[in-house]
Amino acid sequence: TYAATSGHTMDKSITLPPDEIFRNLENAKRFAIDIVRSFDHTTKATGDNLYEISVQEEVTARLHFIKFENAYIETCLDFVKDHLVNTETKVIKATVDKEDEMTCLIKGCNFVLRNIPHEAFVYAKHADSEFRFQTTQPDIFPYLLVNIGSGVSIVKVESEDKFERIGGSSIGGGTFWGLGALLTKTKRFDELLQLASKGQHTSVDMLVKDIYGGSYGSLGLTGDLIASSFGKSATADKEFSKEDMAKSLLHMISNDIGQLACLYAKLHNLSRVYFGGFFIRGHPVTMHTITYSINFFTKGEVQALFLRHEGYLGAIGAFLKGAEEDNPNQYSWGENYAGSSGLMSVSPDMNPMQRARSGTFDMLEMDRLEGKLVNLPLLQDASSYIPDTVDLTEDAHAREYWLYCFEEALDGVVKRAVASQPDMPEAAERAEKFRQKYRHKLQTLRHQPFAYGSLTVRSLLDTREHCLNEFNFPDPYSKIKQRENDMALNVLESDPEFGFEQAKRQLEERPWLVDSYDQWFERLKGPPHKCAMFFVDNSGLLSRGTEVVLASNSGPALNDVTNGELQILTESIAAMDPVIQAGLREDRLTLVQSGSSSPCLDLSRLDKVLAMVVRERKTDLVIIEGMGRAIHTNYYAMLRCESLKMAVIKNSWLADRLGGKLFSVVFKYEVPAPSQHSAALTPS
Repeated sequence: TYAATSGHTMDKSITLPPDEIFRNLENAKRFAIDIVRSFDHTTKATGDNLYEISVQEEVTARLHFIKFENAYIETCLDFVKDHLVNTETKVIKATVDKEDEMTCLIKGCNFVLRNIPHEAFVYAKHADSEFRFQTTQPDIFPYLLVNIGSGVSIVKVESEDKFERIGGSSIGGGTFWGLGALLTKTKRFDELLQLASKGQHTSVDMLVKDIYGGSYGSLGLTGDLIASSFGKSATADKEFSKEDMAKSLLHMISNDIGQLACLYAKLHNLSRVYFGGFFIRGHPVTMHTITYSINFFTKGEVQALFLRHEGYLGAIGAFLKGAEEDNPNQYSWGENYAGSSGLMSVSPDMNPMQRARSGTFDMLEMDRLEGKLVNLPLLQDASSYIPDTVDLTEDAHAREYWLYCFEEALDGVVKRAVASQPDMPEAAERAEKFRQKYRHKLQTLRHQPFAYGSLTVRSLLDTREHCLNEFNFPDPYSKIKQRENDMALNVLESDPEFGFEQAKRQLEERPWLVDSYDQWFERLKGPPHKCAMFFVDNSGLLSRGTEVVLASNSGPALNDVTNGELQILTESIAAMDPVIQAGLREDRLTLVQSGSSSPCLDLSRLDKVLAMVVRERKTDLVIIEGMGRAIHTNYYAMLRCESLKMAVIKNSWLADRLGGKLFSVVFKYEVPAPSQHSAALTPS
């Protein structure tokens, strides 16, 4: 997909995406064009329309979005004509009239809120981490969308298809831009914001203390509050700087919009308020003033929320509207980190020319997943569940270590990728491209840890997997897994106890780093569990009469077993193990896919079938094993049933951080409160 975006034009050439990104474009049958107001222009521009074209690839089921400068719209259209619109199967959709534009905007907003974790964020200018990403809510409705374009539209969204424009204002981004141009003679929007970021509004605005000599206590007004925007300019006999006038104007417009948004949020009892439109679009100055305004008028009860992909909403909505017969919302979608630019740095100190990325493009790619992803029904509180144990966006020391760790491991990953495809002579070349791509991602994340939401060990692992997939290395561990599985099956056939005692001897002496083993042992003396959900390939509970559900990855990640591999392995083991054989025959052993292709585990994005099995079988025990699933993620996850989290710490830095040593054991058995426990047995 393509989107023209504004910025300074230093180089008149445009860099179009590499060929491999669009390897299946010829198979795409739909394009969506979003025509919206441009937020910048030059005197040479012949028009101010901004085009976005979204493409769905049928072969890989991937959505592409590309943004570039609107000065190159003719080049874009030539590219579309020559490469895309070449068969009768193509369908092109465009947002033209206002009603259609708003429908597309809401559809796009719903889509990103539902499918992209950490899509929404709070902006905190003076905090250590300026972006504070929000947990994706199970139910995204209702919410208020304040779209600040030339004017302001305030839309109440109640469901996928039910929304209403409940208010608005003619005083919006266009007002700031127009009055700013008159006051400062500055025509460019970015430059106007740059002026505002350097200005002091108190030179122009009349404050409460300017009138009363201090605060107005009886009315609860502090002395630093603005009593009159531009109030000093009426009486002061002096020239005001462009910077100060731009800052005063920005506060005036932002405070007006903020108060309006707060009044509508209160009137309709809405606590989630998202801001978008060209006035926002990643600009730190406007995000800060809007945030300040919302905090002031609601006394902190409502937070101003912004969206990472706000600039793509119209194009996404146009695609969804044009593809309704294919029902794209029956699937979940995931951001492809390998092909997405991510949120760029929005430091107010950055020159507009640096922010514009002139002559280049920004990208967002979304991959269609196999089915619908939902919450694990056994989460104690899905709305407060946070998968990741450490947020590297906020922990600078941990961030530096893990970025270094992943960069150091890169050579080994490249060698493994090449070795996994010995019959393909071009594998080495593709592996080198992977190395360059992933190293560039790591360098970007070092400077912009917020690029893809909260930076975590999970996101670093997932980004690596996405980059490997991008260069056709979907499963670098495939041959290793196959060889080890064959060896294990051969030995298991002759010695069913092989390896168990040896593995026990290698464990550290008790007490372990986290040790609930005694409580678990006592629990085993009690009645058997009804059903255990195991997020690894283990079935030792079958002999107690407990039903067992083995949840394994839908796609490959590191050397983790996939659902397809587990099906084959289980059949082979059943041929030599009567307990497994009986479990399969009597439907007491079930294999399901998790919906994940990650070494970690997000219990808020699991396959819909898995959630159904959990309910139907009245699962009352969840077992999570391994560093990725039980330490890097879910260490603090609270469930409505009994749970076991087990891992051996195989990283010395992490072991030290947790207060242990290399190969320390974590055995964490948790029992919820009785009321929560009983709730887990009832299908919801």
